[in-house]
Amino acid sequence: MVKRDREELVNAVPNKRLRKTLPDRLSALSDELVLVLLSYLPINDLIRCEQLSRRLRTLASDSQLWKAAYYERFVRPRAARIPGLRDTSTSDRSLVYSSKLSKWLDDGYLVKRGGATNWKRQYRLRHNWSRGSCKRTETEIAPKPSIPPILVHLHDGVAVTADGAAGLRAWSMQSNQSLIATLAWEPDDHSSKATPTSLALDCSSTSTSDLCISVGFSNGSFGVYVLDRRKQSLARRYLHAPSTNGKLGQIACLSSYIATLTEAQLLSVYRFPDPGEKAPDQKTVGQPQLLCSLKSYTTWPPLSLILRRSSIGITTSIAYAMPTYTSGWSVGLQELQLSPDGAVLQSRLATAIGYDPAFPSGSAHRLSPPSPDPNSSMFHTPLFKSSASSAKPTSLSYTHPYLLAGHSDNTLTLYMVTSNMEQLIIGPGNLLCGHTASVSGAHIGDRGKAVSVSMDGRDLRVWELEGGMASGAGRRRVPWSETSVSVRSEANCEQDCRVAKKGSRGNDYTTLMGHLHTQEAVASNGWLSFDEEHVIMLGEKRQGQQALVVYNFA
Repeated sequence: MVKRDREELVNAVPNKRLRKTLPDRLSALSDELVLVLLSYLPINDLIRCEQLSRRLRTLASDSQLWKAAYYERFVRPRAARIPGLRDTSTSDRSLVYSSKLSKWLDDGYLVKRGGATNWKRQYRLRHNWSRGSCKRTETEIAPKPSIPPILVHLHDGVAVTADGAAGLRAWSMQSNQSLIATLAWEPDDHSSKATPTSLALDCSSTSTSDLCISVGFSNGSFGVYVLDRRKQSLARRYLHAPSTNGKLGQIACLSSYIATLTEAQLLSVYRFPDPGEKAPDQKTVGQPQLLCSLKSYTTWPPLSLILRRSSIGITTSIAYAMPTYTSGWSVGLQELQLSPDGAVLQSRLATAIGYDPAFPSGSAHRLSPPSPDPNSSMFHTPLFKSSASSAKPTSLSYTHPYLLAGHSDNTLTLYMVTSNMEQLIIGPGNLLCGHTASVSGAHIGDRGKAVSVSMDGRDLRVWELEGGMASGAGRRRVPWSETSVSVRSEANCEQDCRVAKKGSRGNDYTTLMGHLHTQEAVASNGWLSFDEEHVIMLGEKRQGQQALVVYNFA
């Protein structure tokens, strides 16, 4: 046997088994073909593809992919739930995604934006809403409680607050709740001697720079203000004279119309001149015209006042609570229809306990019916069965066609309102369960979404109202437990984890929980509002500080 040289053994390279590499066929495909392949992937796999390479990251983030995914998950199921939309279709192909022919419903404005819409961001936003996932922050806005309480409203990323001490303020929700504009009540007018009691924002304006604000005061007057977002300034446009009818408990504004409701239940509807017709100083609007005024003697709070456009003009609606002899409390609705030139067409009312022929729909001399006769057949033959709570409502919110009432027994009641040229009907109530404490506030937004909060401020729930209503004959009713989700912020989840870890060590659990409850703000008066990305409510800490609690779903 031949011996190998030592140097030859050292320099010898051992033979390695070569790995068998598969050919990279994906890189050879064009971007168009890769996009077609990615369109068949589930969302989770699509997100994983973004981590493979720069090319796949760019392609997996393509706007058209996320646009189709947004439609399939959020628009198409909603279109199938709306009564009459799918029932009248000859086939299901009318709801299949198409870049040009799809029915986008209320999300059509996202399509009209074109390339300005980030469909991936919109998908993530709606996904967070569906899971109740958000980030919770607090911003202190007053060192002590205000009497009457601070008023809060939110629209398009801007929160507006009004109180007697700090005046009118605007806060941006996009930059850590920073104060962008403030306006003190002027000392030379009567608004400085009164406190704000009602607040409304005009959400119908298409302007991206100006936001119209209406404020009602305790002396019966009201003012119109404009927020210039570009200049970040607030300016007063009109101030109405005080009234002897009492403070304004409700106010609503829509374009050039304003509706006010005093504490004495006096409804007044005003119309301002056209926006192009300004006063001689070019800084204010002209004197409004009083279109009508109605008085009620049989309405009980809570109340909800709205203005909305209809096929015949402008409709003013008032939702109110009303007691009944046999079934506790119920709700009623009054509608006042106005023509485009401001003429009163008709005033009609409806209640959730049924329609009473003694009160015709054309009655225009009262806002709500008087107490019904206990001998009436309405008390012996119910018109329909309802699962509504009989407890007195703690809050009311009406956005056509949904009327939502919160109760002290941890429940809410949803009513569907039918309003057309022939009739006004409030359907039977549907009970919504899920809260663990008394409901202090509820608010209905666009696309059938509602948010409610408990009295202690720790139980915030998001409701998809369209999912629980029967939308056609033979269609399966969706349980309410599947149409609501409890909001869980990132801060709460982290605190729960720390509590779980320390809970095994004994007394640290009680100490930490007490510390968390001390730091968190609690709801004070049920003021609640939300837009596409945020939910805000007025909170009060144990030391009395007033805080703006913001839930960011973006």
